[in-house]
Amino acid sequence: MTGTPTLEEIRSWPATVSIPQAAEGLGISKSHLYELVKRGEAPVRTIPFGTRHRVVTASLVSLLETP
Repeated sequence: MTGTPTLEEIRSWPATVSIPQAAEGLGISKSHLYELVKRGEAPVRTIPFGTRHRVVTASLVSLLETP
């Protein structure tokens, strides 16, 4: 994938996505999103799996749809 994905492309993503993929959708660096998750300040819902986190795609879509 090149560039920031469109909202329509994001809607077609699986139910959860990786932090790097979600960061791409938000147009921010993955390191910044990792830091937000670590501080509990991520603008999207995440699900912890051990030491990893997944981003709930529906929360990403909801955030991007907000005017």
